[in-house]
Amino acid sequence: MAPSTDDHFAPTPPKRILSLDGGGIRGVLSLQILRRLEELFGSPLSDSFDLIGGTSTGSIIATGLALGWSVDQLQEMYRELGHVVFRRHPLRIGFLNAKFPREPLERALVDAFGDTCLGDEAVRTGLAIVCKRLDTGSPWVLHNNPRGKFFESEDPAAHAPNRAYRLRELVRASTAAPYYFDPEHIEVAEGEVGLFIDGGVSPHDNPALQLLLLATLEGYGYEWPVGEDDLLLVSVGTGTWTRPDTASSLIEKSAGGHAVRALASMMVDASTFNRLLLQWLSRSPTAEEIDSEIGDLSNDHLGDRAWLTYVRYDADLEDPGLETGPDGKPIDPKALAALRDIDRVENMELLEEIGRVAATRVRREHFPEVFLSDRP
Repeated sequence: MAPSTDDHFAPTPPKRILSLDGGGIRGVLSLQILRRLEELFGSPLSDSFDLIGGTSTGSIIATGLALGWSVDQLQEMYRELGHVVFRRHPLRIGFLNAKFPREPLERALVDAFGDTCLGDEAVRTGLAIVCKRLDTGSPWVLHNNPRGKFFESEDPAAHAPNRAYRLRELVRASTAAPYYFDPEHIEVAEGEVGLFIDGGVSPHDNPALQLLLLATLEGYGYEWPVGEDDLLLVSVGTGTWTRPDTASSLIEKSAGGHAVRALASMMVDASTFNRLLLQWLSRSPTAEEIDSEIGDLSNDHLGDRAWLTYVRYDADLEDPGLETGPDGKPIDPKALAALRDIDRVENMELLEEIGRVAATRVRREHFPEVFLSDRP
């Protein structure tokens, strides 16, 4: 029997969290890893995980999974979504307009999620959607825990209840990447509208650490116990790279180019710091070197204990093995670099193949048996 939402929210271990990074069309890479997790756990991921959260493209996937969708259903959605959403209008020029019109994405999200709200029974497990409120400069993590402080509202003039936000509006907000899409307007209280953008423009493009805080800090209302056999956090990326540059090439860039490069590096720094803290706090069978000075932290643990089990799956888009494609033919270096872009629909087939290779790294032995066994 599938667990109820009460089972998912109850602070009874073991608890499982699934975290999904942002990355636009590169979300198809994540789906291949998620398919392997679906096979490993032997049930829909909405049954296997007690909290599923994501940023940007990760919010689309998280929402679908929380509604009970299979990975195959999401795969089909992405194949249709990419060609509809990332179609640039010839009159949208440079920085004067967002690169893509909002209407195709809005229609796709209406078709996918309708008027379902965050607090509806159709949401079968814990769901967290990460976005950023631009007018206040604050990251927002909207979640469906009935014990959460803002799930209900005694005073609508003070704040709207989390349960009443439409999923399609929250996902549209979380995916509103600056330059690519216009911000989303959401009524956050009677007579007050907030302006929301992609949650990736915050420390939470990789939302794994934020989801751990959501699950354990008293203020959020979950208060799940910690321990390597009590709490599992699975983090799934959309592809990574190191962006090597030379000083001379950067000197030649404009002030705007320096600003874009600095912003991109800040997002990488936030994700790296996220992984550093999680590897420090956890038993992590997938731990990787953070840098050449501190290594992978396998001998470093806060308080000399593991507070959770943490696994991270991603793909290196600079892997030398990617120099040839699925057909065995060499990939043009420029095309390989273009895999990093979030809006190139023509990359979907290759990204899927890279994701399937990354999925082979998902191994049963990474998970203590307590997290794989059937629920009572």
